[in-house]
Amino acid sequence: MMKKEDALLAYTLRLGDNALIIAQRLIELVTHGPELEEEMANANFALDYLGQARMFYSYAGELEGEGRKEDEFAFMRAEQEFRNFLLLEQPNGHFGDTIARSVMFEVFYLMQLEALVDCADERLAEIAARAAKEIRYHLRHDSQWLIRLGDGTEESHEKIQSSVAELWRFTGELFAGDEIDEIMRAEFSGPDLESIQAAWRESIAAILAEATLQMPDDQWMDKGGRTGRHSEHFGPLIAEMQYMQRSYPGLDW
Repeated sequence: MMKKEDALLAYTLRLGDNALIIAQRLIELVTHGPELEEEMANANFALDYLGQARMFYSYAGELEGEGRKEDEFAFMRAEQEFRNFLLLEQPNGHFGDTIARSVMFEVFYLMQLEALVDCADERLAEIAARAAKEIRYHLRHDSQWLIRLGDGTEESHEKIQSSVAELWRFTGELFAGDEIDEIMRAEFSGPDLESIQAAWRESIAAILAEATLQMPDDQWMDKGGRTGRHSEHFGPLIAEMQYMQRSYPGLDW
């Protein structure tokens, strides 16, 4: 059985990977917003996620005790070493795709963070409390957009409904717990994924209903990101993200 210290490290890295990858996807949208206010919001959200990734990676470095810093976790690991959800590495697509991806993740992530605020690891609880304040605003903003698109024109309704349906198959991985999750719950009073899944479905159903959208039927769910098996979109994503540090190792600003 995995030691609880190793589980805490792995769990913290997963949190950092999720935050980093969605930050990278949102950064790709800078100068591509549909309006100036949304352009500014997107840039700020990307920076929020990047800041969260830095906190999780810094703590992971302390837990590991081998001298690795946040930049090394972000830029010097290979593709199969990342443990982010597949949902987050999916291409931005059109604006509706980005909004649907964000809402599906943020509903889960906020519940995960709120549970971690009460976990037995004091440092992780502190980071979760800070991150939850930011994600609570992200979710309110993105949910309003999803409702606006769903209950808007015929074209916007059809597009956002298609986005939700297309991305739905990646949501099962959010709740596919493993030994790391079990140890976090048992040893650190971490999140109960079964309870979170029920609350997530209820929350998503309410948002979709207000947006006059249909909740997709349960289907085969894709997974693998949390074990290092990524989609075809991940390689190009980290190749661009890691280019400077790979080309000039140890680069400092």
